[in-house]
Amino acid sequence: MSRSLKKGPYVDLKLYRKVEQLTQMDRRQPIKTWARACTIVPEFVGHTFLVHNGKAFPSVFVTEDMVGHKLGEFSLTRNFRSHTTGTKAQRAQGRT
Repeated sequence: MSRSLKKGPYVDLKLYRKVEQLTQMDRRQPIKTWARACTIVPEFVGHTFLVHNGKAFPSVFVTEDMVGHKLGEFSLTRNFRSHTTGTKAQRAQGRT
């Protein structure tokens, strides 16, 4: 469910100030954050964020297509390792 239009998008004020400060200094260093619920605003475009996923801080480079989404959408929390090799199925066919 989306946030109320009356309230507007949630943007972490501390994170927004860090982006403004880096923009004024004309720097593009990564910003480490835990604010996964923060909405990406146009001022974030071109910056790199290190968004916490519960274990590590994968880097997220913000592009124009990401505006309006949340930072957490681009820092995956679950790693799919693949299904089993099928050894049970092979055993069942060979040793029935």
